[in-house]
Amino acid sequence: MAPYQFRSAEGAAANSPLIFLFHGTGGDENQFFDLAGELVPGSARVAPRGDVSEHGALRYFRRTGEGVYDMADLALRTAAMTDFVRAEVAKRQPSKVLGLGYSNGANILASVQFGAPDLFDATVLMHPLIPFTPPKAAFGGRKVLVTAGQYDPIAPAGASEALVDYFKTNGAGAEIVWHNGGHEIRQEELLAARAFLTAS
Repeated sequence: MAPYQFRSAEGAAANSPLIFLFHGTGGDENQFFDLAGELVPGSARVAPRGDVSEHGALRYFRRTGEGVYDMADLALRTAAMTDFVRAEVAKRQPSKVLGLGYSNGANILASVQFGAPDLFDATVLMHPLIPFTPPKAAFGGRKVLVTAGQYDPIAPAGASEALVDYFKTNGAGAEIVWHNGGHEIRQEELLAARAFLTAS
């Protein structure tokens, strides 16, 4: 598997917090790059580009239909992303490791967390959909914010609540912030993400 293309920026200090940014389907490494500089000022940023094309739209893993994942491909690409994140963390030695992902980007970020619960100190998962039962893991001391739309047709409310319950059951400090819309990102969840990441 070829190395990820990515965009990066150094932090204000040698050991600044490092935030990884994962775009949604059809986005790219620029989708949240500038925004992250506002959410976590002074942080180092790394934004990998999804390396799967679905009818020309970039993604992080394959699917066979809406909400139906190619689980073998997800496992392969989760392992590759975990290696990528570990290598970038080792290079930078940050004070903390943060993650933010939207939709497909939230799904690959969550999948990395399931297999490597030690890797991220805090993550923001915006409109994730995990249509399978994640494995038991030890998330003690880790924090997760899920943001979701109450009427999201792609990531149903029950699935969002189940994911938060999973993280809580496995020791994470987890919370959910709702807006009264669908799958779109709204200002109130970005404000919640900034407050959460600033406090993490």
